[in-house]
Amino acid sequence: MTSLFDLERYLERIGYAGVRSVGLPTLAALHACHPAAIPFENLDPLLGRPVRLDVESLQRKLVLEGRGGYCYEHNLLFAEALRAIGFNVTGLAARVVWNVPDGAVRPRSHMLLRIELDGVSHIADVGFGGLTLTAPLRLEMGVAQPTPHETFRLAPEGPEFVLEARVGEGWKALYRFSDEKQEPPDYEVANWYTSTHPDSIFRRSLMAARATREARLALLDGRLSIHHRNGSTEQRTLQNGPEIKTTLREMFGIRLPESAELDNVLEALMRERFSP
Repeated sequence: MTSLFDLERYLERIGYAGVRSVGLPTLAALHACHPAAIPFENLDPLLGRPVRLDVESLQRKLVLEGRGGYCYEHNLLFAEALRAIGFNVTGLAARVVWNVPDGAVRPRSHMLLRIELDGVSHIADVGFGGLTLTAPLRLEMGVAQPTPHETFRLAPEGPEFVLEARVGEGWKALYRFSDEKQEPPDYEVANWYTSTHPDSIFRRSLMAARATREARLALLDGRLSIHHRNGSTEQRTLQNGPEIKTTLREMFGIRLPESAELDNVLEALMRERFSP
């Protein structure tokens, strides 16, 4: 069966024109390009629209239509590109612990990838929003591994692994995962919950993120943060729906659907979050 995935259009979308050999330099270069070009965003769940995970839909939305997406969309698309080049890729699942109260157990609602290279396991993740990886990591415990942005490390927790990021002077846990292979139906079920359940944060808040070569950009509802690689941070509150749309287009590079539906949702968010 011929794959519907178009590697050429994908590489053009992320601005990659380098070699396509299977190896760590290629993987690292692709991993840096993807989150710089394709933003993290949750407009479809926020608008009550379906999030489709088939290859054709992913390619149409993230590559051809100039949109972004969340973890399943990003990492499934990235996995298709890696496999098209010849990489050995396995999908994994994680429980998010970032900003989760101690003792709380969250579902396995996040997706990441494992890649085997010359007998060494690596993880890749281009879909974790404001702290998404910008380089692959060796699946090696307790070793600080720098990326173009933060430094990360993996810590053991029973039979699982915990991904931690160096934030300020300390380490913050992002998510924990096992090496159990996930199949497409596993992601379909988790995606359905994440994109439709009324308690899902993706149904209740606007999120966008992009990791440029100079900074991390993050938008939560109307609060914009720019975390520069030199350690400085700028923050400001956007004033209304039109300003949010302009920011999504110009800073995050999202080709927005023009609709009264989007305008109404953004204005309702601003009233709920920032009205006195």
